[in-house]
Amino acid sequence: MDHTAPPAYGLWTLVIINSLVFIIFAFSFAKPQTPRDWRSFGAFSGFIVALFAEMYGYPLTIYLLSGWLSTKFPGVDFLSHDAGHLLEVMLGTRINPHFGPFHLLSYLFIGGGFWLLSAAWAVLYSNRRSGTLATTGPYARIRHPQYVAFVLIMFGFLLQWPTILTLAMFPVLCFMYVRLAVNEERDAWRAFGVQWPAYAGRTPRFVPKFGAIARPGAPL
Repeated sequence: MDHTAPPAYGLWTLVIINSLVFIIFAFSFAKPQTPRDWRSFGAFSGFIVALFAEMYGYPLTIYLLSGWLSTKFPGVDFLSHDAGHLLEVMLGTRINPHFGPFHLLSYLFIGGGFWLLSAAWAVLYSNRRSGTLATTGPYARIRHPQYVAFVLIMFGFLLQWPTILTLAMFPVLCFMYVRLAVNEERDAWRAFGVQWPAYAGRTPRFVPKFGAIARPGAPL
């Protein structure tokens, strides 16, 4: 073992810096205003902090799985930063994990999530100012693009650096976003009347229809 190598963990300054970078970056796209916006953004922020706390702070997952990992993958220094990319280690690739398939795929999910978050906010902000229902841009394909964006970003980070805590948080946060979406739809129905069921009837909640935009009355 190279005892001159820099420490991979206990770098709490990096935890704070990376967490702030991604949280502020997401904030610049999401721009939460309502209590519901802040709940969804707060949950996402908690996921980001938990992720970087294990990535650079304390490797809880590595310690909890150390017995199994050392038996299954002998010779791997799991206290090194590269070994924290567990999916790449399990796949057995011999390349730098930052250029491995899971890491590269994670960039697509994370980048796509931030793009969707930005595109959705531009439409939502305009409609909020005019007091109208958002039905264009990403809202022409799905009814809750911002929640979908948060899920895509979190899933991308899971591909890149899975941990026990974030894996446990992910389904809970997905369920929370579904609940927030349902409550948001009730409010939209009260606010926009018959416009809402007409829009909801042709636009899926989370999973877009490919090809032509769904016609009115199409099943969800």
